[in-house]
Amino acid sequence: MDLSIELDQLKSSPSLKADPALRWKRILDTLLILLVLPFLIPLSLLVALLIRSGSRGPVLFRQERVGYQGRRFVCFKFRTMFMDADTTTHQGHLHQLMNSEVPMMKMDSQGDPRIIPFGLLLRASGLDELPQLINVLRGEMSLVGPRPCLPYEYDNYLPWQKERFKTVPGLTGLWQVSGKNKTTFVEMIQFDIQYAKNKTLWWDLKIILMTIPALVIQMLESRQAGKTSSRPVRRKTGHSNSTTQPFSFTKTALASVVRARDGENGWIRKESRLNL
Repeated sequence: MDLSIELDQLKSSPSLKADPALRWKRILDTLLILLVLPFLIPLSLLVALLIRSGSRGPVLFRQERVGYQGRRFVCFKFRTMFMDADTTTHQGHLHQLMNSEVPMMKMDSQGDPRIIPFGLLLRASGLDELPQLINVLRGEMSLVGPRPCLPYEYDNYLPWQKERFKTVPGLTGLWQVSGKNKTTFVEMIQFDIQYAKNKTLWWDLKIILMTIPALVIQMLESRQAGKTSSRPVRRKTGHSNSTTQPFSFTKTALASVVRARDGENGWIRKESRLNL
């Protein structure tokens, strides 16, 4: 991305410093980051080494997200997918979640072939989002708040759902510590709006403390899902016991399905490369 474009985005992006009502969040975020910085630096270096040892390409991944008041900014993450990974599969998956009552399960639980070695661990533990502390220091995000969504996700929000953008997005939030993968898309939106309307200093501190056990549970569930998806299915027949491998989507098959849906419904639009 051109440096001048990044500077323009930085100048126009909403900041905690621009809203006096959220100044306490800015102070809390800065103090907590400085407190844990000596621990975060070596941890980030370790994550970078894992990524470089598992795949070619850059360690960091930059992606456009939608934040406070619907404005866009460049969000940073550790890269957990192979270079040139297909993005239409995620768009189709998200579209299904937004228009159904199924839990907000990531594609990771289905054995996503786009993920690099160690990528699943980084995603389940939340370590892939450590670079977003840069966004926090820049005032584009906070430690606590709704997750910043993707542009094509924002374009399909209903008017009442955009109430969640009345606060600055965060690394963790009320939704993340309230079940996350067990909640539906509408329930996620309701959690985000509830936080946006009622956020306080003490609530932020409580959510931060609840994030650690929530991440531990998420890692355990991710590990269990991985074991289940890789376990052979034993089918009993009248002649013999046969073992079959569980059905899994390949990258090509998933892309074909989504392209077919694109042609039929016209919903999916081509976006920049994503890494979700």
